[in-house]
Amino acid sequence: MAKYKLVLLRHGEGAWNKENRFCSWVDQKLSSDGVKEAQSCGRHLKNLGFEFDLVFTSLLSRSIQTAWFVLEEMGQEWVPTEASWRLNERHYGALIGLNRAEMALNHGEEQVKRWRRSYDVTPPPITESHPYYHEIYSDRRYKHCDVPLEKLPKAESLKEVLDRLLPYWNERIAPEVKRGKTILISAHGNSTRALLKHLEGISDEAIVNVTLPTGIPVLLELDEDLRPLGQHRFLGDQEVIQAAIKKVEDQGKAKPGEK
Repeated sequence: MAKYKLVLLRHGEGAWNKENRFCSWVDQKLSSDGVKEAQSCGRHLKNLGFEFDLVFTSLLSRSIQTAWFVLEEMGQEWVPTEASWRLNERHYGALIGLNRAEMALNHGEEQVKRWRRSYDVTPPPITESHPYYHEIYSDRRYKHCDVPLEKLPKAESLKEVLDRLLPYWNERIAPEVKRGKTILISAHGNSTRALLKHLEGISDEAIVNVTLPTGIPVLLELDEDLRPLGQHRFLGDQEVIQAAIKKVEDQGKAKPGEK
């Protein structure tokens, strides 16, 4: 029997998810479909009887809004929330803003998959000439981090996401789990994948094939040492979930007829 339960959630769909662009650290609100995904997630978690004690989010609006809508649907708006840059999406560097399908056409689907999904491949870094550089690094939210602004990443591999996430997990989240609190982490595709890799011991090669759709809660059941008692489980209609996973995987493919 599980000692602890941890729920992980990739935020609902944002505007750039719909446009199939690398969003990364550019701040985006949820799309109308993303709001519906978050609300549906909240209703489902309520029906399953979840009662959260604490919620962790990234500093990005789509992560925070998702938590809001989930808690509202559950009637748990009062639950304390805490935000940290360490749960932010992976920093895609110079790729930010680019369309994945167009990139697959220009660079090949395998190269795009390596950039998107591999463990230790870092994309080219963002520079001051990038159209979104100043929007990101002049944002006031990054003046309140636990590292100086100049130390924040300019591009990251998934390994580097895990490296910056682990101190927050070990020092802030894990102790709360061990206190018996039921926790929701509303984050992003890659920060969630990185944490799953760590907790489940997923290999560098196998993590490439772990796909997380937007707005679908993931349950991890843990023992007293925070080791998983089984593989993570998506909560919800399994046919809908598999279709959502395929949709994410297809984002990095060139559109038919364009090759």
